[in-house]
Amino acid sequence: MKIFNKFRFSLSLILVALISFSCSEDFLDNVPTDAISAEAALSSPENMMLILNGLHRQVYSQAQLPGSSSSRSGESHFIPALDAMGGSIIHSSPGNGWMTSDLQWLTHTNPTYTTVYNFWYQRYHFIASSNSIINAISDGDFAVSPQLNNILGQAHAYRAWAYHKLVTTFAKGYTIGNPSTDLGVPIVFSTEAPYESAPRSTVEEVYNQMENDIDEAISYLENAGSPVNKSHISLNAAYGIKARIALSKGDWQTAAESAALAREGFPLLNESQWLSGFNTYDLPEVIWGGRVIDSETNYYQSYFYYISPTFNGSQNRSNPKIISSELYDMIPETDFRNEAWLPLAPNTNPSASNGEGGSYESDPNYDSEDEFWDAWSEVISKYGMTSGHNTHPYMTVKFLQKNPGTIDPDDVIYMRSSEMYLIEIESLAMMNAISEAQELLQEFGQSRDSAFDASQFATQEELIEQIKFQRRVELWGEGFSFHDHIRWDEPLDQSNSGAAKVLYQNGFFQERPSQNDAWIWKIPQAEIDANPYITSSDQN
Repeated sequence: MKIFNKFRFSLSLILVALISFSCSEDFLDNVPTDAISAEAALSSPENMMLILNGLHRQVYSQAQLPGSSSSRSGESHFIPALDAMGGSIIHSSPGNGWMTSDLQWLTHTNPTYTTVYNFWYQRYHFIASSNSIINAISDGDFAVSPQLNNILGQAHAYRAWAYHKLVTTFAKGYTIGNPSTDLGVPIVFSTEAPYESAPRSTVEEVYNQMENDIDEAISYLENAGSPVNKSHISLNAAYGIKARIALSKGDWQTAAESAALAREGFPLLNESQWLSGFNTYDLPEVIWGGRVIDSETNYYQSYFYYISPTFNGSQNRSNPKIISSELYDMIPETDFRNEAWLPLAPNTNPSASNGEGGSYESDPNYDSEDEFWDAWSEVISKYGMTSGHNTHPYMTVKFLQKNPGTIDPDDVIYMRSSEMYLIEIESLAMMNAISEAQELLQEFGQSRDSAFDASQFATQEELIEQIKFQRRVELWGEGFSFHDHIRWDEPLDQSNSGAAKVLYQNGFFQERPSQNDAWIWKIPQAEIDANPYITSSDQN
């Protein structure tokens, strides 16, 4: 991974507090205020915990990375971006232009785009930091303790998580390609200059490394103390990462068993909790999430800036995010999740991409101007938006700020027990364990829909179709749709979604991932230029 040689990896970047804010959305970058040496950072378990605490922040933080011109690098950016690319989050207008190239499939297909570089570089940043901890403990003389086990467990888990993010994004899907020969990503273990370069390992080799790492993580975390908070990778979260790895590999037994262990102690949300806004990791379902610290966020590049209809930023005021109308119309009236979107919200934006915005005359749902604006006023008042916010049919109200109408960031959720239920159900169905899948699906479905009846899904095919529906509704906006398309080998077709072809362009329709290499992100050109073991012939 030669890119680390070009842009010197620094532990100090992980340890600092990031400050410097502006009320202007044009001035977003944060800078470190202080740092300590790498030697000091790795000198004790206490200091290594500081490195880990820094990694927890880096998951959501969008601090500008060395060698980069943009700070759009954390999960705060990539969760909504991947759902925009995967057809889950639909943009109602270009807004301020942010993420337009993502949903048009222009970003990840261009190796020179900063977004491509940042996705790659930040994940190797996690790998290098994890390597530093693992190697320091291996080479050092530290007493075995629950604290040390916790450190090693989290370091191995972060490394597995980062490689999983990389290999499922920059390589052919495991179940739709030939993993023994398909090129994956470089596997690196170095932490110090000259940062040994490495060629692209095969997909299978990367999965072997991930599996080894997550098993190591679990063995350490089983003998560690309880996590300090949900920002830390707990034993449950490690099992969740293992379940995700196994799911993407098609290792159904491991996926089912790991998902069941991951969700232990994390009960499903009730109706009021589910509809409360998904703005805190204190929700009982949340296994892993980021407690957003105000001094370490960019506000206007926070997750809620991209996704919440109440955030007082130009991205949401002019561009409320919507669900596919085709998908929404499939949600039964008895399913309380239908309240998370507003199918009859008036289209008040004259720049809406569907050409139906700005007045009751162009909005087919309203017959008079008073009715049109009264409906807008009702939405604005109910959800705490400002008078500058536009509304749009099928707009989301799933993600609501604790303090609506402000620029306050809120927590970012990375893993919930609902996801683990759905992984387990899908895996059981794929193993043709029909009755077991039905039983678990009934438990999950009835928690959302009082009239739910899993017995109607009596075949493997019927179960899988229902699981796909449940994932699309339950996990909407949580960053899974792009990779779900790859795993299910499904094309992207926005024809009946409400997405406007004039806005989505290349991202409106894409053939199945097994037939279309455009689903695979390009390797950053900066990596090809810097790594002597990777040439243009190795490009996706």
